[in-house]
Amino acid sequence: MSGTVRLAAILGLLSAIGPAAIDLYLPALPSLERDLETSVAGAQTTLSVYFLAFGIAQLFYGPLADRHGRKPPIYAGLALFVVGSIGCALAPSIGWLTAMRFVQGCGGAAVMVIPRAIVRDLHTGPQATRLMATIMLVVSVSPMLAPLAGSALIAFGDWRLLFTVLAVTGLLGLLLTRSALPETLAPAQRRPIDLASLRQGARTLFGDRQFVGLTFIGGAGFASFTVFLASASFVYTGQFGLSPTGFSLAFAINALGFFGASQLAAPAAERFGVIRVVQHALVTFAIVTTSLLLLVIAGLGTLGVIIVLLFLANACMGLVIPTTMVMALDRHGDIAGLASSLGGTLQMVTGALMVGLVGPFFDGTALPMVSAIAACAAAALLLSRWLFSEQAYRPV
Repeated sequence: MSGTVRLAAILGLLSAIGPAAIDLYLPALPSLERDLETSVAGAQTTLSVYFLAFGIAQLFYGPLADRHGRKPPIYAGLALFVVGSIGCALAPSIGWLTAMRFVQGCGGAAVMVIPRAIVRDLHTGPQATRLMATIMLVVSVSPMLAPLAGSALIAFGDWRLLFTVLAVTGLLGLLLTRSALPETLAPAQRRPIDLASLRQGARTLFGDRQFVGLTFIGGAGFASFTVFLASASFVYTGQFGLSPTGFSLAFAINALGFFGASQLAAPAAERFGVIRVVQHALVTFAIVTTSLLLLVIAGLGTLGVIIVLLFLANACMGLVIPTTMVMALDRHGDIAGLASSLGGTLQMVTGALMVGLVGPFFDGTALPMVSAIAACAAAALLLSRWLFSEQAYRPV
């Protein structure tokens, strides 16, 4: 195994820990709702709170990674993830579970933001996109297999068992970090943590039209996926009567679209240019999701139609999200940790807010879900028109 592939595998496995805390328990959301005597919105809150914590905590891990190196904050984050997972497994009420999901999300954020900074430590441009896509290929195991594993575990226990498994996963991540992950930030390149440098770094990033635009294009795409995550288990099992295993298989098909297409992002960018790839993917994303919305409104939104069109929509996002993620960091190598954490925070908070906005309108059918996804697609397309207007975008 080459060094690059080995590093991608390690970063991918670590990066998969945070998403696993989402994907593993998706099949259990309906049973969790019944067991804790809460509502659908209450069960969805455990997901949106995780995303919110996952995003906010990235603001802290980025500067910590710039100051102390990449590995120590990963240790701290995974330890917090383990504590939160144990707390979730012992939760006596929906309020307790929601609070522990916040703790768990704060810990899981470390293994989302820091791998992106490690990629920026080593590469930029198409090489970075290729490494990021390889990492996402490893991460893709989570949305494709974790729901299936979750439905299998439910057959032997209940949703609490899933959080016990997540606690063990966090411990394994700690071991992997200690034994196999290299430190990529030399002491001479580390930056002190002080309010003046953070304010200056944040001012630089928020003043960069390209960073803001690319971050929110990816954020709108990510928000469409969070809406799908929060709603799909209720739609597929409620409206269409799938079993937890059936839902897991349908979910895996949709997730395959995203992660399969992400592997084409780097070669497509090299052949056609990153801006052209992003623009065409966003146009297709808007067309597909608008078509899906119209079909659902017309009463033609069958299970097969929804799965196929969401597969295509997620494939478009597989081209957009990793590409815009790399593009947003290209101009900010000297503050890659802060840029990665701020970008991740903005995207995660966008996703959490979108789930919160859709929650009150969710009625167990596909219409609210696909309406929100189509709105996210329209927002991403409009942002791209603003960012890539003539002479507005200046590549590195």
